[in-house]
Amino acid sequence: MPIVIAPQNQPLTIIKIAADDKTKKHLESLGITANGDVTVLNSSGGSVVCKIKDGRVALDSNLSAKIFVRL
Repeated sequence: MPIVIAPQNQPLTIIKIAADDKTKKHLESLGITANGDVTVLNSSGGSVVCKIKDGRVALDSNLSAKIFVRL
């Protein structure tokens, strides 16, 4: 499921990032990688605030629709 519709406050695993190479590199620098762990803290209007390791990252609606996770 896309991270934009994932449940909040539950540990999730990123299974796929459907973006171009430049965007994937940028996400990797933020700690968002395939098989990485993430927790959705807040989701509203397509934007998602998620916890990656010890930090928080805000993703816009276009980017959050391209990140797929599983429980």
